[in-house]
Amino acid sequence: MTKQHDSSEFNTTDNAFFAKREAIESRIAKACAMFQQDPSRIQLLAVSKTFSAQAVSAAVEAGITAFGENYVQEGIEKIEALKPQRSRLSWHFIGPLQSNKTKEVAQHFDWMHSVDREKIARRLSEQRPPSLAPLAVCLQINVSGEATKSGVNPGEALALAKSIAGLPGLRLRGLMAIPEPTDDRELQRARFRMLASLFLAIKAELPKVAQERFDTLSMGMSADLESAIAESIPQAKTMIRVGTALFGER
Repeated sequence: MTKQHDSSEFNTTDNAFFAKREAIESRIAKACAMFQQDPSRIQLLAVSKTFSAQAVSAAVEAGITAFGENYVQEGIEKIEALKPQRSRLSWHFIGPLQSNKTKEVAQHFDWMHSVDREKIARRLSEQRPPSLAPLAVCLQINVSGEATKSGVNPGEALALAKSIAGLPGLRLRGLMAIPEPTDDRELQRARFRMLASLFLAIKAELPKVAQERFDTLSMGMSADLESAIAESIPQAKTMIRVGTALFGER
């Protein structure tokens, strides 16, 4: 269990998240206008890792309904704490996952963004309860070629996508990437452009049913969301994963 931040600043009578959400939405709107993108294709995913259930509850009160977690047990504890609101919330696992933790993710989360191995995908499919909708998954792509970064190499992504597209407990929804941190806007855009191009190439090769479900690019964070929006494509919605700009520094 990771240490969680003090959540005293996130109270439900004077909700700081309203202003923070509006600031993020303003950034998104400005970027969409600048790069001629459809704002309805941009979705906000609040990355709540290391912040408490109280902080998440305050974010929900501000109108945020999708949350991303990196640590399995911490995420499950928040899902349970907010169980009364479960039907209107969407929980996304976005961190690296060991095979001995797949059952917990399969049983509790709605999305899994960081699939990079067939073994993980098959375990998630087998362990997804039949009473739940199939788990939505994205393949994590190592777009910057970092040796220490999780993700499948771009050249191996199509084979992995084809191998898991038909797994019964899963729905292959798209691609995810976490490029190397940089202030170079052109490099940021190049990484996201690569991911979008790979998305189109994979989509074209999938069986028809899988093509129709393949509709998401999970890319862009607090520091580079404008670059992600700039490289968005009409064939996919872009899911922006925002933590720091909403919850503060970790």
